[in-house]
Amino acid sequence: MAGNANLVTHVLVAADCAGGKPFLVEPDGTAISFADLDTLTGRYAARLAALGGEVGDRIVVQVDKSPEAVLLYLAALRLGMVFVPLNTAYTSAELDYFIGDAEPAIVVCRPGDETEIGGRTGARVVSLGERGDGSLLEHLPEGGVPVVAREPSDLACILYTSGTTGRSKGAMLTHANLLSNARTLLAAWRWTADDVLIHILPIFHVHGLFVALHCALLAPATIRFHRGFDPAAVVADFARSTVLMGVPTHYVRLLSGALLSREACAPMRLFISGSAPLLAETHRAFTEVSGQAILERYGMTETGMITSNPYDGERVPGTVGYALSDISVRICAEGGARVDPGEPGVLEVRGPNVFAGYWRNPEKTAEEFRADGFFITGDIATASPDGRVTLVGRAKDLIISGGLNIYPKEIEEAIDELEGVTESAVIGVPHPDFGEAVVAVVVGSAGADRIAAGLDGKLARFKQPKRIVLVDDLPRNTMGKVQKARLRELYADSFPVAAG
Repeated sequence: MAGNANLVTHVLVAADCAGGKPFLVEPDGTAISFADLDTLTGRYAARLAALGGEVGDRIVVQVDKSPEAVLLYLAALRLGMVFVPLNTAYTSAELDYFIGDAEPAIVVCRPGDETEIGGRTGARVVSLGERGDGSLLEHLPEGGVPVVAREPSDLACILYTSGTTGRSKGAMLTHANLLSNARTLLAAWRWTADDVLIHILPIFHVHGLFVALHCALLAPATIRFHRGFDPAAVVADFARSTVLMGVPTHYVRLLSGALLSREACAPMRLFISGSAPLLAETHRAFTEVSGQAILERYGMTETGMITSNPYDGERVPGTVGYALSDISVRICAEGGARVDPGEPGVLEVRGPNVFAGYWRNPEKTAEEFRADGFFITGDIATASPDGRVTLVGRAKDLIISGGLNIYPKEIEEAIDELEGVTESAVIGVPHPDFGEAVVAVVVGSAGADRIAAGLDGKLARFKQPKRIVLVDDLPRNTMGKVQKARLRELYADSFPVAAG
């Protein structure tokens, strides 16, 4: 395996060092050891080969979270296939698009979906159910196949973006992209073989599939594997674990229960949050209750992780820290000129973590890269003089009202500080006089009049919401991000043009 850039090569080297130590342990005690990984992934890969999978072929996977799904991912890479994970919430119509775009040789689905999906594609369709039900596991060979040699630039995965504006795009991640980012995080977050990760994330997304799984595999560290999120079960696992990766919603739910305490959290060395902005209030509340500061980091589908608050040093609420090693970031105006420290602009990134482009979309790829290789993230951010990054919002979420730029995060932070407010989302909607007007969608017990009064004097008049909507919950995607595009649709007619 010397010189083979296939990510699985490096996984198996780490597994060989770990020997019989548990790799993945379920709540009922069922376990897979590191010593099992070579044999199991070899057998899964042989099964994929028997189904017609070849080097470079895409394999689309839409399955529930399970240890078998983890093994399938590693097996696909082992065989040199390109892994395409899909959110289990996608509808049949959405699935048509992804399958049509990726043109897979194999589709692996949930039991019961084979017939419907098989009627939509010429690919070989199998499920990932129990043995004996016609699934991929039914005819699992006894012998395996070796790890296929891959170059660093060869594709490992295609991950489709969330598609909040227009069609989802397939971000092409190479074996080198995945390995470089994993190694950077191992060093930044001080991973060792003694760590135990509580895995509560879905595995169709960068956070759960790459950040969590790769760090544990390469450390090599044991995973306490949760198929869903049960706060009581997670807190119970603190006693035998060291690391938790979650999204902000997980931390909010942990705080809302009675089990979280300094004593319960004492065995843990690191709590990490990502995939959506963590409210400063949540950060401070968690520190007060647990005695530990959450480490917030920032990344995206196209790049893996980009920045992180420091392991040693101040983890500032509301910020996402500094650029990781080997990664360069800069804040630029729309035309590409650098902005001064503290001034908002679009964050751009360059490094070995940055993807190879969008699948079969060279025009969009060219649009998103500068001539010097920096990728334009579309996220608006500021940077302090020493380089600490704070996200302001997405470029597409920028509100231009009466010709003035308004950054939603500034307003959201002011609203979230008010008594009786749980959280808020600020959007821009069409307005007949100003072009766009600020609308605040708020969760909590505070009334609209009280919120408006609380903002008076805190924000310039042009930034203050022209409408405040009270709701029970904000719409979110599966990773906890607020779906502002959906909010803009819901409240687009807040300021209708007068009939004339």
